[in-house]
Amino acid sequence: MKFGISFFPTVGPADKDAYRHYAECLALVELAEELGYDHVKAVEHYFFEYGGYSPDPVTFLAAAAARTSRIRLVTGAVLPAFTHPIKLAAKLAMLDNISGGRLDAGFGRAFLPDEFAWFEVPIDESRSRFDEGVEACRRLWAEEDVEWRGTYHRFGPVTLLPRPFRQPHPPILVAAALTPSSCEAAGRNGYGLMLVPAINPREKVQDMLGLYRKAWADAGHEPGADVVHLSYNAYLAEDADEAFAGGDACSLRMNHAMRDAVAAWGRTRSDNYVGYENIVKKIAQHDFAGALADNRLLVGTPEQVTGQLRAIRDWFGDVTISLQVITGNPSYEDAVRTVRLFGEQVAPHFAD
Repeated sequence: MKFGISFFPTVGPADKDAYRHYAECLALVELAEELGYDHVKAVEHYFFEYGGYSPDPVTFLAAAAARTSRIRLVTGAVLPAFTHPIKLAAKLAMLDNISGGRLDAGFGRAFLPDEFAWFEVPIDESRSRFDEGVEACRRLWAEEDVEWRGTYHRFGPVTLLPRPFRQPHPPILVAAALTPSSCEAAGRNGYGLMLVPAINPREKVQDMLGLYRKAWADAGHEPGADVVHLSYNAYLAEDADEAFAGGDACSLRMNHAMRDAVAAWGRTRSDNYVGYENIVKKIAQHDFAGALADNRLLVGTPEQVTGQLRAIRDWFGDVTISLQVITGNPSYEDAVRTVRLFGEQVAPHFAD
């Protein structure tokens, strides 16, 4: 198993200013590099406390690249529906070169109705814009004299500069939430898959991974080369009661931030997001104890979290784990403790 840190902020100016937030996160990046973590990851969201301090993961990861030499840099994820593919492909290729080929390019569809409204993009175009954006970026990276005649963009022939450091292109991952067909498409195309197990029952996550891995094999991709990233909120302490109290507080804060961000699903329906209208109801049913019992959070002492991860490995295989250590707005000191305890006392159990 591999481990990394995912920066999903749930914070606003009333908590801390953006300068302090980025300074603390970049210090955590340096600590993660020192402790041997595999990757750092950054999300893309807007305006809400739910991710709003991370509107451009490429900018953050470029700063992370300047402070590190080894750790991989993952966009988790950029949203092609809101960016022209030439602009997006060029930004990511630039980051790939700045970092010496350490970029893993993760793409997502976006799922917040308000974000689509603010960008004046119809939410019913989500799937088609995502598919077109990812494929246009892939071709711009891998080919020269690209001529694109899509539904939403028409350009070329053009040859992108800079060319990616990694050839023919950086590793591509796609994010999925509730839609099994997204997992199948990722496997069929030979892309990595990013999931958040906290929002689905274990059996559904296993089914989605089964679909992904079957599609990967059926498409003839290299056996065992599939890549799965699973993101978990994480809070560790030497004392179990302290860990559970802190983890519960962070979980509740995350719940409140997400509740505000998804509120528009109470009045929005889209064939591109079947069942998403139920998110509002699910968010209102905050159940920290239940999530912890189901191993949908990584909370506890190093020994307890090691046990959780052994169960997760049994369920899902040797996946890559992304620890959301700032989600829920813990103190900087608590986030450092989580990163250090996990890196020093948990990760070594899975080094093989």
